Amino acid sequence: MQDDEQRLYERARKRAQELRSFYSTMVIYVLVNALLFVIDILTGDGLWFYWPLLGWGIGMAIWAFSLFGLGGHLGSDWEERKTRELMERERQRQGR
Repeated sequence: MQDDEQRLYERARKRAQELRSFYSTMVIYVLVNALLFVIDILTGDGLWFYWPLLGWGIGMAIWAFSLFGLGGHLGSDWEERKTRELMERERQRQGR
């Protein structure tokens, strides 16, 4: 029982660290791109701020998708539920 609690704790801690890292990077993303927008407007050399916004934004979107999945349908919770479901099917097939 203690091992189960320890595993749950470690998984929850890892998830919390992943989320903290994502949210910290998101704040930096917003601040840096706001600064780039201001620099772009002040220099008046044509609009270019959206290129780093778009490139970095695609990376952030991929990261968000890997963390949160399709509304939880394909995230780590889904994987855990599916694993348990498949284990239960296998037990039933074996007559346990």
